[in-house]
Amino acid sequence: MVMNQQILRLNSAGQPIGWINHETAARLYYTDQVVYECGSSNIILRGGYNRITSLRSSLNINSIVATRNMSKLDYSAFTPSLTNSTLFKRDANRCLYCGNKFSFKELSRDHVVPLSMGGEDKWTNVVTACKRCNNHKGGRTPEDANMMLLAIPFSPSRVEYLILRGRTILADQMEFLISHISKSSPLYERYTNL
Repeated sequence: MVMNQQILRLNSAGQPIGWINHETAARLYYTDQVVYECGSSNIILRGGYNRITSLRSSLNINSIVATRNMSKLDYSAFTPSLTNSTLFKRDANRCLYCGNKFSFKELSRDHVVPLSMGGEDKWTNVVTACKRCNNHKGGRTPEDANMMLLAIPFSPSRVEYLILRGRTILADQMEFLISHISKSSPLYERYTNL
């Protein structure tokens, strides 16, 4: 396993709360904050050699760790930060007007109800658009521009946001996260059909 691999952190109730790096995970193990582990992947950190026994120290860090002292999260109160990278990932790098898939640099954030018409810069009012479609739509609504949206914009849940923010998600981590999102989520179908 690569040293920059993310570890999925859970609270003691088993709810996903975020991604941590191996250094943070090692500190949690050392301070006895890890309550239990899930998943099947491990990172093995190797330390120095004992002068007397000549044995090398090591620490096995699981890919999913639950930690103590984390209260139950209020999932309904969560508002994920809106960035272009998570927006484009939410929409699978697909323009929600023409339906084509593009690279990151060919995409833009489009406000369904333009800011100039009182629209807000929030998840439920933004979609991924290729630059051509965004320019064509301009400062109009999709109806005024005669451009139909292919999907309804939505605000991701806490767990959906963790999936969108994950860099390289291991199979056991993805399986755990998918089990915590609704089957009606657009992300559920996308990530269970891989």
